[in-house]
Amino acid sequence: MASQANRYDVIIVGAGAGGGVAAGVLAEAGKRVLLIERGRSLSFEEIGRDHLRNQRLSQHGHNAGPDIVGNPRVSVDGRGRARTIRPHEGGYHNNAACVGGGTRVYGAQAWRFMPQDFRMASTYGVPQGSSLADWPISYEDLEPYYERAEWEVGVAGDRAAMTHLPSYRRDYPMPSIPVNQQGRVYRRGASAIGWHTLPVPLLINTTEYNGRAACHQCQHCVGFACPTDAKNGTQNTLIPRAVATGRCESVTEAMVERIETDGAGRVVGVAYFDREGTRTEARAEVVVLSAGATETARLLLNSATAAEPQGIGNTHDQVGRNLQGHYYPGVVGLFSEPMFDGLGPGVTTATCRFNHGNDGVIGGGMLADEFIVLPIIFQKRMLPPDLPKWGAANKAFMRDSYRYISDIKGPVQDIPSPEARVTVDPQVRDRWGIPVVRLSGTTHPETVRTAAFMWERAKEWVLASGAVKVWGKPPELMLSGGQHQAGTCRMGDDPRTSVVDAHGRVHGHNNLYIADASVHVTNGGFNPVLTILALSFRTAEHIAQSW
Repeated sequence: MASQANRYDVIIVGAGAGGGVAAGVLAEAGKRVLLIERGRSLSFEEIGRDHLRNQRLSQHGHNAGPDIVGNPRVSVDGRGRARTIRPHEGGYHNNAACVGGGTRVYGAQAWRFMPQDFRMASTYGVPQGSSLADWPISYEDLEPYYERAEWEVGVAGDRAAMTHLPSYRRDYPMPSIPVNQQGRVYRRGASAIGWHTLPVPLLINTTEYNGRAACHQCQHCVGFACPTDAKNGTQNTLIPRAVATGRCESVTEAMVERIETDGAGRVVGVAYFDREGTRTEARAEVVVLSAGATETARLLLNSATAAEPQGIGNTHDQVGRNLQGHYYPGVVGLFSEPMFDGLGPGVTTATCRFNHGNDGVIGGGMLADEFIVLPIIFQKRMLPPDLPKWGAANKAFMRDSYRYISDIKGPVQDIPSPEARVTVDPQVRDRWGIPVVRLSGTTHPETVRTAAFMWERAKEWVLASGAVKVWGKPPELMLSGGQHQAGTCRMGDDPRTSVVDAHGRVHGHNNLYIADASVHVTNGGFNPVLTILALSFRTAEHIAQSW
């Protein structure tokens, strides 16, 4: 039994984008909150500047978790062959595990989804074998919460440039990041072929905001922590606000084993292992899951009860299905003029011309220039395929060409498949003895067609901007997840085809909610974090008003 000290109004599992917002909103609404995070609260020094171990290049480990040891997953390939993989290995689909989650080290692109992104099935029809569907809410339902996220977390952008969206009621709180050399070249190239461009909205301070300094344009943004704390995430906004109320207790390095229920199947709390390995039970009126699309599905599946033997919320076998992320088609160009001026974060210029309305293509995507690329990533991912992988010629090319090479890429609207899924493995367990995630399936083939179309558009833009040589790999069929993972507990009105309702409440449970990207029905052709934040504001507000 949980002691009185372990009783709360709300327990939140996961202190990332969604969980951090929920903690702030609910604590400020007067709720007593327990915020549980499997990772640690990391300082700037702990995250560090290791070019070989970071969230952008993970062959040798991560700088924001999870630990390599004790956190395996199982990946099943197209032939049904399963292999156990560690967090830094390909196919794991890792997200950061620390206070703030991915917002601690992300690139911070802050895009709203478009109105069409909420009604993909109505707009395009449902391809055979896909699970494409409309959201039960509209852009108009979420628009006030997009605005709230932009102001309470902090976004720099230009409202007037967002011509692909309905008019904003309010401008962004900060002006856009200054355009850099590559941005000027790409804007000139886009203008030459009649494409509209816009500054990339970023959750980065371009002026002093909320008591924290402006970005000083260093070269280590995406994959790392900010030296001036100008990159805005839940770790430096909503979570400190929650703690400041005195009503939010934060427990880190704690792994939630299962959701606890009573004899009638009603959710009453969670059981978790603390950093010493002691199993603790905590009780609450409401439980909110915000562990990310992969781990939230895993927790529901690992919480089977007599009433729901396949996992909580899984009566209709929907938990873990429809895993989505983003394909990122792109091309690299070698230019005759310098593209690199050393001014971070690097990304300044995008086009939304191809997010929708492309003949014969379902959806589309945004294209943008790239963040500053570390030399080691340049060597591993951006060299032309006809260059030797080592030796004098390789070194000479890197030395002479680094400043003259740039790429265009962007996230593509995934067409979800019910066979792209998260289950739990019957044999492999993590360091706490909990069954681990088992990943299987692929995205729908229509995603590949859309990505191939966008790959050609990226090539067109790079060439129009003056590249003298262009290269890149066309997209192939694969499982789509990664740092933009979404969709495993999708939102909907029908419990037979969805896991949560329009407010993020799990069907059949009036006090169990999900506030992360797993509720996304589709994942847009944009970075999804602003949608995660907006939905969490909306869900948390509903909880505060209902409980």
